[in-house]
Amino acid sequence: MRARGKIARWNDEKGFGFIAPGSGGNQVFVHIKALPRGSRRPETGVDVSYEIVTDAQGRSRAENVRLAGSRFSPDPAVTAFIAGSLFLAFVAALVVQARIPVAILWLYLGMSILSLGMYAMDKSAARKGDQRTPENTLHALSLLGGWPGAMFAQQLLRHKSRKTSFRVVFWLTMLMNTAALVYLLSPYGSAYLGMLDQMTN
Repeated sequence: MRARGKIARWNDEKGFGFIAPGSGGNQVFVHIKALPRGSRRPETGVDVSYEIVTDAQGRSRAENVRLAGSRFSPDPAVTAFIAGSLFLAFVAALVVQARIPVAILWLYLGMSILSLGMYAMDKSAARKGDQRTPENTLHALSLLGGWPGAMFAQQLLRHKSRKTSFRVVFWLTMLMNTAALVYLLSPYGSAYLGMLDQMTN
């Protein structure tokens, strides 16, 4: 039987919160994993329906949580993965056409993998209360070509995906990096592209 209540507290950074049951009583713990993929992020005050389960220690938690008014939408992690993969495929096509050196493709791949790892480490540190990775470091990796991996990590790990100030800077680093690639492909950047090609061959 499903119960109804309201999100009483929510820590988006750590991905958990508490539900105030509509029938009264103690608040129920809820983790972000109790919500289906593709649902919007929980917020304090939002009505929910849920099932209550009890763990081996006798503690209650909410499972199969549904936010009021939620409708199915594509999984953000899948969307981010597809978008990043399409960009990397575009870069690979430029390499095949000999328009850019293969080192640029390796740079994007390497920085993306490194970004994914750094986001995972920062997520783990946030949960444990350990020292965090500076946001400037994450932004620097994105600026250097790791933004496809960073974009995927944000949605897969549900980390840094809601903080507006961080997201604004992230999108700026993505645009700046893409603009730099476009410049290298233009007649104005051909000289720099030639120098890079000589350095990597």
